[in-house]
Amino acid sequence: MEILILIIYGLALLFIFFYSMVQLHLVYLYLKNKNQKVEEALDATFLPSVTVQLPVYNEMYVVERLLDSVAEFDYPPALLQIQVLDDSTDETIHLIAARVAHWKSKGVNITQLRRPTRDGYKAGALQYGLEIAHGEYVAIFDADFMPRPDFLRQTMPHFKNPKVGVVQTKWEHVNENYSMLTRLQAFGLNAHFSVEQSGRNAGNFFINFNGTGGVWRKACITDAGGWQADTLTEDLDLSYRAQMRGWKFKYLEHVGSPAELPAEIKSLKSQQFRWTKGAAETARKNLASVLTSSFPVRTKVHALFHLLNSTVFLCIIIISLLSIPVLYIKSASPELELIFEYASLFLLSLLVLGLYYFVSTKQQEKGTWATIKHFTVRFPLFLAMSMGISLHNSLAVVQAYAGYKTPFIRTPKFNIRSAKDKWSGKQYQDGQLTLLNIAEGAMCLYFVFGIYSAFKLNDFGLLPFHILLSVGFGIVFYYSIVYAIGSKRNLA
Repeated sequence: MEILILIIYGLALLFIFFYSMVQLHLVYLYLKNKNQKVEEALDATFLPSVTVQLPVYNEMYVVERLLDSVAEFDYPPALLQIQVLDDSTDETIHLIAARVAHWKSKGVNITQLRRPTRDGYKAGALQYGLEIAHGEYVAIFDADFMPRPDFLRQTMPHFKNPKVGVVQTKWEHVNENYSMLTRLQAFGLNAHFSVEQSGRNAGNFFINFNGTGGVWRKACITDAGGWQADTLTEDLDLSYRAQMRGWKFKYLEHVGSPAELPAEIKSLKSQQFRWTKGAAETARKNLASVLTSSFPVRTKVHALFHLLNSTVFLCIIIISLLSIPVLYIKSASPELELIFEYASLFLLSLLVLGLYYFVSTKQQEKGTWATIKHFTVRFPLFLAMSMGISLHNSLAVVQAYAGYKTPFIRTPKFNIRSAKDKWSGKQYQDGQLTLLNIAEGAMCLYFVFGIYSAFKLNDFGLLPFHILLSVGFGIVFYYSIVYAIGSKRNLA
């Protein structure tokens, strides 16, 4: 049994190590490309017809600002069509109807489209609208986005290249400083939208359309097989199918699309579950085709770890749960000391990930001192939070690889922009603690025992790891309690 535990523990550490090496390569590509970047000569007169699709499901708090933002696009009205793909079942329907009528009266080509059924969820809505879209290009925004008036002027010139199938922009966060929860989300997403997306683009690797804040060439969607609802990340799935067909993706780090981050833990976990499970489902669907394709080996390696990135959470929960038994095995078996030396791979992985997030932080902050200050505070907390949500995300990964299907659960937003705004007492909350929440609280106590074990066995090698785990699970459990109390105000 001891050998089996060490083998499983070692394999999980090895996967995280190789994943961190791929991230290190992306850091290298990002910095190299940033230093050698040459501005493209863009044709600002290239203004083709565009359909803007706004998939919406029960978003009464944010839908009006979305419609207002898109209706104010600086683009020739004759070339712009706006589809509000409304699958709502609540007051959102009437809010949309009123704003659509308002903007129609001002000459904006905007329509509220309602399907007979919600088949296929977001993917189904996008495909439904695509069938009657007039534009050669399709811009997509989720309900919580507030694109700037010049969005299309900034993105469309890149399609002058006939090989470009997608232009993706960087997400910005209107409520980043609302709470620790939003600051940590922004910390993680900023790294994805600076280092990862830019690095993949620079290396000509597979990248992904992020579901919103981007534009598709309609012919690219059709050529790749259209929107399909057999995964929870229809955006990642179509991205891979399109690039397998030879289409190029263009990522614009300098063009931002403002949006709202989840302000409470239930919405964050719902979003994380969908992203994590959907990525694993997309890997199950597309990875074999990628690995047997004619793409270069390094492209396949990056695609492998890109599609399997959600598996990192499964590895984290494995090494976390086994770390305390390993501590006792190490104490009882000094002859295995050499084996435990290889656990230093995990420390190297942390250093690499630290560099990855430091480079991202430096890109966001002004000045060295601000970079160091924010990184020093946020990186350990981000690590702890990522560990704390690993049990939740691991269940999503296991379900995906087992082929267990679940419905698309959208992430509700509450028009949270400043500290004075409140999410508590609003609709779309259930106020229930679950068995998973209790398990996360128990995990916090389990790793407190790991801290105790370090002093009992006089072995402090895993002490920082157990501190991060206990803090991370404690934070997640705390926010779950806060959510349950806050949402019950609406139910009372």
